[in-house]
Amino acid sequence: MTSSGEAITCPFDFSKALEFDPTLAALMARESITRIRLPYGDADAWLVTGFEGVRQVTTDQRFSRAGIMGFDYPRLTPEPIVSPESINVMDPPHSTRLRRLASQAFAKRHVELMRRKIVRLADTLLDEMAEQGPPADLVQHLSNRLPQQTIYDVLGIPREDWPRMQEYAHQLLATGQDGRETAANAKARLREYFGELIQERRRTPGKDLISGLAAAKDGEDAFDDQELAVMALTLVLSGQDTATCQISNISYLLLTRPELMKHLRSRPETLTDVLNEMLRIIPFRKGVGIPRVALEDVEFDGVLIRAGDFVHVSYLTANRDAERYQDPGTIDPERPSAPHMTFGWGGHRCIAVPLAMAELEVAVGRLVERFPNLGLAVPPEDVHWDTETIRRFPLELPVTW
Repeated sequence: MTSSGEAITCPFDFSKALEFDPTLAALMARESITRIRLPYGDADAWLVTGFEGVRQVTTDQRFSRAGIMGFDYPRLTPEPIVSPESINVMDPPHSTRLRRLASQAFAKRHVELMRRKIVRLADTLLDEMAEQGPPADLVQHLSNRLPQQTIYDVLGIPREDWPRMQEYAHQLLATGQDGRETAANAKARLREYFGELIQERRRTPGKDLISGLAAAKDGEDAFDDQELAVMALTLVLSGQDTATCQISNISYLLLTRPELMKHLRSRPETLTDVLNEMLRIIPFRKGVGIPRVALEDVEFDGVLIRAGDFVHVSYLTANRDAERYQDPGTIDPERPSAPHMTFGWGGHRCIAVPLAMAELEVAVGRLVERFPNLGLAVPPEDVHWDTETIRRFPLELPVTW
């Protein structure tokens, strides 16, 4: 059993279309977990890549997310994205309490009401694209606007505030070394904004998600203002981050893999299963996310992880684990349904998954149905991809029909 090792420098800056990062592929091939060094933070970290290993780390309370706060932990962005009060860095039972309250807002009946709004919005956006005529940028017409407008609308953010919400979110997700002060300012502005909005909603509740979260109760338990402000900030970031990127990424795959598009057109009832298969394989981000810290010495995969060591997991590699998925690098629309880790795992699985899946089902379903002859308007190699943030997605997706 080993307790140390020379760290491998991992910039995790690979941005070539939706190809898998060769650095991650090489780390997957190693026999045990690996010591890595990321661009920011004053310490190295262990990296766990296998599905079972990731499952163990994300469900073992000896590995703490809350314990990273106050440290310059290893990460990909100059400014830590998360706030200390965020549900993303809480451990059970504190996170369990907030998740239980928040889950009320994402109950099936609420999401079905949201879905109706998403359908109306998607049809409006696609009407506008059709009226403009080809070629059109699918990112501009659908991928950016649908998730952003959905989460802003669902949260009850006034329309005139939408542009600055978008700008703050982009600043917070940037990876450039000179962006730390800008990112910290963006986070502070977002928290201040939601603090004021929450006070307003407590005085005059509406039918929006913030009003719903403010009213959520479990016995006598409820969100306080600070918890609610951070929850709203988290939802704005995840609402733009995941769904925006994935609508574009999924559309790109459908446009460059004719057999997938043909399958969906001939068997629309398989939409959700096919979406999950594409979500499994898409490298939706670069490298890793938020680490955990070991609260005590833990023997793991032949390695001694010492108390105080940081541990990163890769959902991207777990989703391609050959011990769990047959031929894991292939998109198989007929693959038997099996849970993937794109939305996280365990106590930190994204609470807004029902909303995200509703957005993806509506966006992709309506696009495929309404534009039967949709195709890329440029060669795939001419599509431009994001290189400035931790996300993987096409900046533009010119289409024709």
